[in-house]
Amino acid sequence: MRKQFILENLDCAHCAMKMEEAARKVPGVEFISVNFLSMKLTLEAEDAVFDRTRKEVEAACRAVEPDVLILEEKFRISPDQKAQIWQIAIAFLLFLAAKILEEAGVLPSSPLWSVLPYLPSYLLAGYDVLRKAILGIFHGKVFDENFLMALATVGAFAAGEGSEGVMVMLLYCVGEFFQGVAVSKSRRGVAELMDIRPDSATRLARLPVVDIGVHFGQDQECLFAGETERRVKPENVPVDSLILVKPGEKVPLDGVIEEGNSFLDTVALTGESTPREVKTGDPVAAGCINMNGVLRVRTKKEFGESTVSKILSLIENATDGASKAERFMTRFARYYTPAVVILSLTLALIPPLMGGMWEFWLHQAVTCLVISCPCALVISVPLTFFSGIGSAGREGILIKSAESVERLAKADSCVFDKTGTLTQGVFAVTSIHPEVIGEEELLEIAAACEYYSDHPISLSLKAAFNHDIDKGRIGKIEETPGEGVSAVVDGEQYFVGNETLMKHHGVLTHPCEKCDHTGSLVHIAKQNQYLGHIVISDKLRPDAEKAILSLRRIGISEIALLSGDKQETADAIGKKLALEKIYGDLLPQDKYRLVEEMAKNAEKPLIFVGDGINDAPVLAKADLGIAMGGIGADAAVEAADVVIIDDKPSKVALACRIAKKTLGIVWQNIFFSVGIKLLVLIPNIFLGEESVPLWLAIFADVGVCLLAILNAARALHIRKEKS
Repeated sequence: MRKQFILENLDCAHCAMKMEEAARKVPGVEFISVNFLSMKLTLEAEDAVFDRTRKEVEAACRAVEPDVLILEEKFRISPDQKAQIWQIAIAFLLFLAAKILEEAGVLPSSPLWSVLPYLPSYLLAGYDVLRKAILGIFHGKVFDENFLMALATVGAFAAGEGSEGVMVMLLYCVGEFFQGVAVSKSRRGVAELMDIRPDSATRLARLPVVDIGVHFGQDQECLFAGETERRVKPENVPVDSLILVKPGEKVPLDGVIEEGNSFLDTVALTGESTPREVKTGDPVAAGCINMNGVLRVRTKKEFGESTVSKILSLIENATDGASKAERFMTRFARYYTPAVVILSLTLALIPPLMGGMWEFWLHQAVTCLVISCPCALVISVPLTFFSGIGSAGREGILIKSAESVERLAKADSCVFDKTGTLTQGVFAVTSIHPEVIGEEELLEIAAACEYYSDHPISLSLKAAFNHDIDKGRIGKIEETPGEGVSAVVDGEQYFVGNETLMKHHGVLTHPCEKCDHTGSLVHIAKQNQYLGHIVISDKLRPDAEKAILSLRRIGISEIALLSGDKQETADAIGKKLALEKIYGDLLPQDKYRLVEEMAKNAEKPLIFVGDGINDAPVLAKADLGIAMGGIGADAAVEAADVVIIDDKPSKVALACRIAKKTLGIVWQNIFFSVGIKLLVLIPNIFLGEESVPLWLAIFADVGVCLLAILNAARALHIRKEKS
């Protein structure tokens, strides 16, 4: 059994990582994922021990983070930030009162009385931090930000600086509060971008009013008095049900329109701002918004298999695959915090033993602890990736992991499959060139041989013939992938396919002077006799040229085209797009080997863009596979790293732009956070007396973290390239 739970009171990405490590050691856990950004814990265990395993996992997680709650999704609660505000406000008032007493000089002049008035405000403001630090020590989880902050503020009191100790804790709590608000806002921003989940569906059912078979002794028969509407949850609607979608409503499930016509707003799914016109017989996808007409839709998929569910699942799980930057930060934090504690202890002990002032060097050690908390890095880095993935999702680009974002940003070469990617994949017969029989007879033979095939070329041949075919005329059919078919029609053996198929059966073909070579040639032979060929043409997608120009503009230096069509046909398409590397006459295994070789020779990641169904092996083999229009194909979703859910190749460049911007923000946050900390830390260690006040140390920690989070949120709003 695999189940997801909601996490509450978890505000630290580093803690989430430690929780996952602890939970993974629990007996019975088959899979565990703690996703800080989506605030979800995914647990898989055997059904018989699932409840027990869940309790042990919860205990392991709370040993790391005592306040965390692991809740059933239906019991999700909102954090009570109002109580936190009151806690900070009262602690601040107590601090002011203590400060007034100190300044008034009414207290005895002794080290104890200099810090005692500040204890109430300190304990109130720092209660949670101190409790977590103590519990962390008991559970063996010593080196975290709570321990660092507790050690720093206790050290300030030990140095007789009670007011600074309280101010540090107050500033830290205020920073944590705003940090939580900023993280929540970023999460909500992603949720709003992907607010496409329908809440309900209107299911239609016919009501029987009388059974006339009872009265007339005939076979049972019912009369119906129209239909009734019933509002239900989309997940409770079975396949092949009839639903009603009214103007302004979201389409709740994937299906086909049985009656009605309208315009659909697909911007949430595809990023396309122009409404799409639909009519009876057209497919509709869950998550689109019906703009004007009333639609009766026959459902074709369960809610869990619908387009909207797949999109949301990909977005929610996108940050489970950690990037190199995130893995680096995890390792960095693991060794960084103990190193900071050792450095601070060295500052507090070694200089005084060599004649330095105890109070001064204790102050420097405390400041060092405050400065060095790694919050800004361990929170802002994964948050930036999550925001970038959400921004891409708004444009109809589904990126499956943070690692895929990195590879997209670094790629400098791109390989396109031709059919269904740069071309529309809608084939039509453009000319017929018979040799020994008439045009109509040649087309009829080809259509009969392709009678049982759903290949796009087969469909175009049958559509061009446009007559009924007696399937009794058709005998044994054998299909050879990437070549064509051999079939028995009217007792005679025929071959319909490309030149490779003809060669395999000993049929001689010859160049056609009448063809312009901009289409695919379908050869037809009767046993060893060549009968002629039919030209099938495909059209470029409207934005194919824009796609190539945009890729070159963002630095993709090498762009290649792969095609199963004849080399002449591939060359004609490639030249229209100004491509230098064009490969034709390729079978599926040839494409696989070619992409494998290109990926080995490329210094940076190589992108392969395919139609998402026939290209699944190549999508999986490339450094980064992008499936075009493949959200409905399970093979595409499994094999590809990125899924573009409409058919626009120009969005490949947009995906790269979003990835580059996202990775840029990640490194901005890393350099900014580390740079500010070093800028404050180095003077603290090497310069004059009390060179860095504690309030500046707090800014180097919490302030930098807050600024890094706000910078990460910029990844939510990455502008499109101007046409």
